[in-house]
Amino acid sequence: MWGNWTIVSEFILVSFSALSSDLRVLLFLLFLAIYLVTLMGNVLIILVATADSALQSPMYFFLRNLSLLEIGFNLVIVPKMLETLIAQDMTISFLGCAAQMYFFFFFGAAECCLLATMAYDRYVAICDPLRYPVIMGRRACGQLAAASWFSGLPVAIVQTTWIFSFPFCGPNRVNHFFCDSPPVIALVCADTSLFELEALTATVLFILFPFLLILGSYVRILSTIFRMPSAEGKHKAFSTCSSHLLVVSLFYSTAILTYFRPRSSTSPESKKLLSLSYTVVTPMLNPIIYSLRNSEVKAALRRVVRRTLGPQKG
Repeated sequence: MWGNWTIVSEFILVSFSALSSDLRVLLFLLFLAIYLVTLMGNVLIILVATADSALQSPMYFFLRNLSLLEIGFNLVIVPKMLETLIAQDMTISFLGCAAQMYFFFFFGAAECCLLATMAYDRYVAICDPLRYPVIMGRRACGQLAAASWFSGLPVAIVQTTWIFSFPFCGPNRVNHFFCDSPPVIALVCADTSLFELEALTATVLFILFPFLLILGSYVRILSTIFRMPSAEGKHKAFSTCSSHLLVVSLFYSTAILTYFRPRSSTSPESKKLLSLSYTVVTPMLNPIIYSLRNSEVKAALRRVVRRTLGPQKG
């Protein structure tokens, strides 16, 4: 029986092939514009937060790390998706699919942990402001950021190695626009029940557990804000965490809907739409949210622009 099976050496990303060619061209142009805005916006956040002396607090240190993660996340997913929209060749090699899945897991898990770290930073700043400089010192921030980045390694290595050690010996059409775990594991011709149990455990640890930490942090933050005597103090405290809260809401709402809904209630097309939200749209919105809703970032942008254009005027 094994001799009659064909070993898969490449996969075909179904992507949005069911759409008309005209609509695919429009999507290509739309996603290309979003992709460029995402890269430029996040690079700008990194440059401004690095160059401006007023943005050297832990919050902006973590924001630089978030922008780096968003750039990596986008580079892993979007270029290949754009290729499937505009080119006739929708194939991806076996190793290419494995590499894409590995970095998707790595950046995704790291972002979940970094968002939880940023929530902890806001919790200490608002609930324990006197000890904030001691608790969130330079060394502690570096360790928290490094832990967030490296948290993506175990899940990426275990999940990717396990999936691609299974035999793929039949269909090779991945019903998605990138090599995500569920559509790839559906092509395996072996018992995957143990892997699916491990995948559920990893999902709880790296999506649900950080989300609960964030939720707990914001319960304490809001409780502290509501007890503040002055309206000005409440507004100032809430404004320092509103951008992060909005980013978390956008990211986790779609991620939880994608990975915690029963399979029977989620069609492949609806999952593609949900995936577009946290892989394409949210990385674009993050720098916009932090720029438009944060007066310190807006002021820093103006200072950087003045310093850049000032010598030219003279």
